[in-house]
Amino acid sequence: MLLKRILDFVVSLSVLLLFGWLIVLFWAIAAIDTKSSGIFRQTRIGQFAKPFTILKLRSMTDTDPKIITPYGKWMRKYKVDELPQFLHVLIGQMSLVGPRPDVPGYYDKLEGDDRNVLKLKPGLTSDAAIKYSNEDELLSEQPDPLRYNDEILFPDKVKMNLYYVENRSFFGDIATLLRTFAKFIPAKNRQ
Repeated sequence: MLLKRILDFVVSLSVLLLFGWLIVLFWAIAAIDTKSSGIFRQTRIGQFAKPFTILKLRSMTDTDPKIITPYGKWMRKYKVDELPQFLHVLIGQMSLVGPRPDVPGYYDKLEGDDRNVLKLKPGLTSDAAIKYSNEDELLSEQPDPLRYNDEILFPDKVKMNLYYVENRSFFGDIATLLRTFAKFIPAKNRQ
């Protein structure tokens, strides 16, 4: 899908050129807030199950990765910590729309037709990402978050992402991007 790649390139380049200064500001605040480099690197599973290192703004302290700072909570709530991933889209490791990249042990372990999800580049957003945009909060409410993720959330995400594999289109991607932006506009400001 050449049109999809053109959209990915144009949008990611535009975001980085127009808002790069803001990303640098958020990065500097994250570095001060977490007393670290301000960048979080983690191995994720990409297209064709190929691992890659994803970049995010650090929201947790270096001393205890379980402690999310107040600024980190704000970044996560509004997905500001994800902004460096526009670099991944620009260079073609990711797409604007596609299954969110997960840590090893999930997508790379899929079997049968479920592996069709791996044909796609991981994305910044998807219908599953919109549905579970409050995933951290949802998991924190569970007595066994890992089990809930493994038995409920992840299988539902796979199902939704497989639907995307079979039904993706340029205009569908545009619609998903618009739904993503709408998700972060407070209801009182929507027209």
